[in-house]
Amino acid sequence: MTPDQFLAELERQNPAPVCLFLGPETYMRDRCRRALIERALAPEEREDGFVRHDLESVSLVRAIDDARSLSLFTPRRLIWLAGAEAALPRARGAPETEEAATGKDGVEAGQAALAGYVKDPTPGVVVVIDAPRFDFEGEDKSRIERVRKYYAAIPQRVEFARLPGAAVRRLAARLAQETGLEIGPAELSLLVEAAGEDAARVSLEIEKLRMYKGAGVPVLAEDVARLVPSARAANIFELVAALGRNDRRRALDLLDTLVREGEYLPLALTFLSTQFRQALVAREQGLRGPGQVQSHFARWGVPMWPSRAEQISQTLTQYSGARLAEAIGRVAAADRDLRDTRPDDRIILEEFLVRLTRPRSAGLQPATDRQTEACPTSIPGSST
Repeated sequence: MTPDQFLAELERQNPAPVCLFLGPETYMRDRCRRALIERALAPEEREDGFVRHDLESVSLVRAIDDARSLSLFTPRRLIWLAGAEAALPRARGAPETEEAATGKDGVEAGQAALAGYVKDPTPGVVVVIDAPRFDFEGEDKSRIERVRKYYAAIPQRVEFARLPGAAVRRLAARLAQETGLEIGPAELSLLVEAAGEDAARVSLEIEKLRMYKGAGVPVLAEDVARLVPSARAANIFELVAALGRNDRRRALDLLDTLVREGEYLPLALTFLSTQFRQALVAREQGLRGPGQVQSHFARWGVPMWPSRAEQISQTLTQYSGARLAEAIGRVAAADRDLRDTRPDDRIILEEFLVRLTRPRSAGLQPATDRQTEACPTSIPGSST
């Protein structure tokens, strides 16, 4: 079932004795967790009645034994079993803990204990098995199927898939209205994109802006850039665009802006590297337009929201494959120089920008001065 269906069911009836929370989305999971605590435990029961185990350190067998035991302090309990993926069969050759080897086989013993408990649960006890590690798309798809199979004995399963961008934007608008935050569509869009279209981060950043601005005071784009660190990535993209136009003056001005904003320059170089690498992958795969870019990277589990795909698509129009390869090589050399003893990070970045914006009329020249080793692309889908 979906998180909304789970919340609606909690309003009508008591929770099921055992439930599996599956998937990586954190905002709706937190809402469901709070609603479950309020439904399962009275306020005076929550201190003693909410119990948390981590299956990284406690076996599933021992956790189920705890659920079967009666508490001396409260008649009702909510037992939260985090790190549910740790109970799955280990890779061949991986070391087993002493608890994992309990019984005929640690894995089978855990499954048997869980199946037996589902058939005969302890009255007044709710057990939630939480498996947030894997996604439903990309390379995680097969892994999450293994989690489903292992916990197949649990009849109630709530799937926390990542919210699509449109849903996150609607949520952001609703949260802004509920908190009294006065923010326009453009600023709200910037906020959502800066937070990577992650609902939990959007909720946190809206609360930060509310506390910073107060009710009834309009939020400006500058406020978003000041309080949401990732919003500075817009300057990184503009820097990439300036390099693509061979606009040395603008590139150096943007570097000055990043320095004044307190940007950590090695991190800025990492953003540049990601932009160039993803653009090179897109060129090698023959992608055309933001839609194809977003679809391709999403299939490989790489986060890619619409504005980011648009940026990569624009970079494709400004850079040839050779220039992208050259840029990646120079990024690698600049990164190496930043790790050496040097007078100032800014000097390294300025030299990097000057080299990339040399006159094109002389033709493409190979990178020199320790800049001949281009880093291979390591993004899924690359042929290099």
